[in-house]
Amino acid sequence: MKQPTFASLSYQSMKRQTRRERFLGEMEQVAPWKELVALIEPHYSKSGRRGQSPMAL
Repeated sequence: MKQPTFASLSYQSMKRQTRRERFLGEMEQVAPWKELVALIEPHYSKSGRRGQSPMAL
C-alpha cells in the first residue's frame, strides 16, 4: 500500500461514507471473522496445484 499524502488524509475526513462502506463496517463489528476463517481454513484449497492459485482468505 502506498503511503498516504496529507491531501488524501484530509480528503478522507471530508468524504461521504457510502452505503457499501457503512455495511462493511457494520459486518466487521457483527461477524466473528477470526473464528469463521479458522473453521474454513482447513478445508480451503491450498496453492501448489495445477491451475489458477486460490485467493487468500
